[in-house]
Amino acid sequence: MNAEHILTWIDGRWHRGNVPILGAADHATWLGSLVFDGARAFEGVTPDLDLHCARTNRSARRMGLEPHLTDGELTEVALEGVAAFPAGSELYIRPMIWARGGCQMMIVPDAETTAVAVCIEEKPMPPGPVGLSLTRTRFRRPTIECMPTDVKAGCLYPNNARMLREARSRGFDNAVVLDALGNVAETATSNIFLVRDGEVFTPIPTGCFLNGITRQRVIGLLRDDGVAVHEASLTPADLDAAEEIFTTGNATKVMPITRFEDRNLPFGPIARRARELYWDFAHSRLKVPA
Repeated sequence: MNAEHILTWIDGRWHRGNVPILGAADHATWLGSLVFDGARAFEGVTPDLDLHCARTNRSARRMGLEPHLTDGELTEVALEGVAAFPAGSELYIRPMIWARGGCQMMIVPDAETTAVAVCIEEKPMPPGPVGLSLTRTRFRRPTIECMPTDVKAGCLYPNNARMLREARSRGFDNAVVLDALGNVAETATSNIFLVRDGEVFTPIPTGCFLNGITRQRVIGLLRDDGVAVHEASLTPADLDAAEEIFTTGNATKVMPITRFEDRNLPFGPIARRARELYWDFAHSRLKVPA
């Protein structure tokens, strides 16, 4: 990590580098109340940045926090930070909200101590639609009764890390994750789609995984383009029979899966079209301010 390529906003000011934002006794440090979101700036655009900032505030409220900035104000702070980088920089934009203090035996986040930060760092986009490999994992997505799966919370990600370590140890890039009932939920880092007979299928949101912003965007773009998209309960057998598999997520946007377990898959026409449609959409949005 090169601190010279990071900007951090906290307490109304921008700072250069990976500055400390948590104290040793902060609630988020030891009890995990931090929520965040991720957006991208690339090729002079910031697609759906406003939706990512709005979801940050929504996640915070669901965790019992009280955001200090409106959705629009948080978006403006993020855009201000993006504009401080050279034009065309490829950036990861991370608004974060957490509690500094706790109440009720210290366990519950104290909403009155809510803090807000925005971290923006240079993170190159993948060099084109690089095909990824996917395998199964023994780890599963929790239910909302067990974990706050309706928010984008840092406390959920150690489980994702276990999935990725398992996949990488077997020579794969990522893992397909099942829910508690054994249905396909997502990958360890992104939402998942499959193609069969020219139609697209994706797991129906059941509350165990986030209905991703890029996921929703791609579904809408494909449907507007005349492609049938079905949100349905899917099993690993559906992945075994898929003609194409692709993923959507903020970090890499639309990416093809070119190997699932021991089976090679093409970067097929539907995945290509989904990626083209997303890039066209992204470049139709408001440009990063100069």
